[in-house]
Amino acid sequence: MLNLQSKTPDRWLEQVLPHLDLLLIDHAHCERKAAGVAMNLLSTYVDNHELCGEMVRIVCEELEHFEMVRALLRQRQVHFRRLRPGDYGRRLNAFVNRTEPQRAVDRLLIAGLIEARSCERFCLLRDQLEDKDLADFYGSLFESEARHHAIYVRLAKGYATDEEVEARLAVLASEEAQIVSTGHPLPRMHS
Repeated sequence: MLNLQSKTPDRWLEQVLPHLDLLLIDHAHCERKAAGVAMNLLSTYVDNHELCGEMVRIVCEELEHFEMVRALLRQRQVHFRRLRPGDYGRRLNAFVNRTEPQRAVDRLLIAGLIEARSCERFCLLRDQLEDKDLADFYGSLFESEARHHAIYVRLAKGYATDEEVEARLAVLASEEAQIVSTGHPLPRMHS
């Protein structure tokens, strides 16, 4: 369903569970960036009516999630601030083809893979966190991340054949799995 080619290594939970405040701050930044990605796709492909409609909905939902995480931070008396980001997104985006329409396909599929990995990690947090409220919060976000993943993959099929999209998705998912396996030293949502 999520088109991921690997599971999150155990290392990730060991890395983030002792640093939940940092994870929440990073999560807020991830939601903000996800809204920005959707807005950028809307701006770039403004002539695609279906894509524009879906991106408007995703932007609104991602900003709602951003505000939900910020509220959770305030409730926990954690100061929201800038964090040095991990390199997951930058490394994934290095695989984007520079010519259209392949560029559109790659951008949409990478956005979809990021949503899929978030979905998988939200599920892990839901199942592993001792803090019931926080576990429930992550469980509540699972469905929207899975839906966003499916939307991005479906929209990519508007720029290439189903077979071409599925083949490219397999390549990008393999690269994403490699990035996840090497990890990042900082406790981040996508470290």
